[in-house]
Amino acid sequence: MRVQITLACEDCKRRNYNMTKDKKAHPDRMETKKYCRFCKTHTTHKETKK
Repeated sequence: MRVQITLACEDCKRRNYNMTKDKKAHPDRMETKKYCRFCKTHTTHKETKK
């Protein structure tokens, strides 16, 4: 079952991305490097609560 998640920038704490993930395959919180338009650089984004 896929669930919708929100990714937030580690530096500025803004929520930039919405995506889905498979809860069975990835039970832990996701962490990826993505572009933050507010910081204007690639930063680490972590999964947040909705």
